[in-house]
Amino acid sequence: MKNSKMLFTAIVVAAALGAAAYYLATSTPFEQRKPAVNAIAPEIALADLSGKMITLADYRNSVILINFWASWCPPCKEQLKLFQEAYNRYEKSGLTVIAVSLDEISPGLVREMGISYPVLMANDRILADYGNIKGVPRTFLIGRDGRIIKKLDRYYREKSLAEDIRSALEQD
Repeated sequence: MKNSKMLFTAIVVAAALGAAAYYLATSTPFEQRKPAVNAIAPEIALADLSGKMITLADYRNSVILINFWASWCPPCKEQLKLFQEAYNRYEKSGLTVIAVSLDEISPGLVREMGISYPVLMANDRILADYGNIKGVPRTFLIGRDGRIIKKLDRYYREKSLAEDIRSALEQD
């Protein structure tokens, strides 16, 4: 009887410690989670919807906007259109946009939305590397040097987006 009480107590303590660790890992504000602003952006190596492998190294010396989104998120889908407009405007100046979906999406949806930049499907490693992403939208602006310039856990407003992109493109 004494052994079963000790076992039960050990299980309860282990569960409480696990819950506390989970809470601490997920309760940290997005801005304070790794990767931090000014840190080198974690590498991405994922296939796009056509099966072509996409990596950040493919876009070396470009300004890269990485957006995490989901098809069930209406503001995310609206934001992707805003990113498409920015991509159309600044691609020749060195902007790349990469959309990373948290759920399965079809090439038809991407075509319907008029998206011409790479769209990838996230895996657990990428979500963890970019701050244990669970909610969307989440956006990272990465400079030509591969460092994170800005990270947002909300909708990127058009005016701020344009200012941030222009500023990033002007930096060496």
